Amino acid sequence: MLNLVLSFLFPVSLCDAPEAWQLYFQEAATPAMEGIINLHNDIMAIIWFVGVFVCWMLFRTLYLFDSNRNKVASKVVHGTTIELVWTIVPSLILVTIAIPSFALLYSMDEIIDPAITLKVVGHQWYWSYEYSDYNNSEDDTIAFDSYMIAEDDLELGQLRLLEVDNRVVLPMNTHIRVLITSTDVIHAWAIPSLGIKCDAYPGRLNQVNTFIKREGIFHGQCSELCGVNHGFMPIVVESVSLNDYVSWLSSQIDE
Repeated sequence: MLNLVLSFLFPVSLCDAPEAWQLYFQEAATPAMEGIINLHNDIMAIIWFVGVFVCWMLFRTLYLFDSNRNKVASKVVHGTTIELVWTIVPSLILVTIAIPSFALLYSMDEIIDPAITLKVVGHQWYWSYEYSDYNNSEDDTIAFDSYMIAEDDLELGQLRLLEVDNRVVLPMNTHIRVLITSTDVIHAWAIPSLGIKCDAYPGRLNQVNTFIKREGIFHGQCSELCGVNHGFMPIVVESVSLNDYVSWLSSQIDE
């Protein structure tokens, strides 16, 4: 019900790339992103309740505690009961928020025997990818760089500042591990529809797991200020069926 209300108040088209004046999330494509959206909706409901209650109390305070309405000032300076209430109730609200938050965090960190490992390396200012599961030798490696397509080279229907020359192709309904690092400065590999945002540190290896539930083309960007061209190193992940993924692998190996 809450999803329907939010969709009515903040209408967005179900897409996997940002839109102008977009106020809500992109359409979820992974269980992690679904969990993030559900947690956000639940917390927003609590925020609305607390906000309305606090505004109502402030209005009553300003309206009633006025010299024209109360000629004699109240002598009450301390109330144990009300202080207990406004201490315990916020604590219970925080606990209510913390339980699903920790459950989501731990579920996102859980490792489920990945079938595919994708290596991601951030550079100033592009991304490199490697599918090391299929390496037969040092010379037989599926690896490529991914650069943003310049505005003058865009085709009709492509998105400005979001398209790349080499997309990451991954199969749907498959447990995938992504290893992320950097060669120079701190970058961040972030794809909103997949619920992924992970820093790429030089000399350090970070790991995220994902399980894409549907086909689509998912757009993301570097989300850590990494230099003058920080805004020009987009990420594009294309989710395909397993058969199409195998065909793509074959074409990459043949090259």
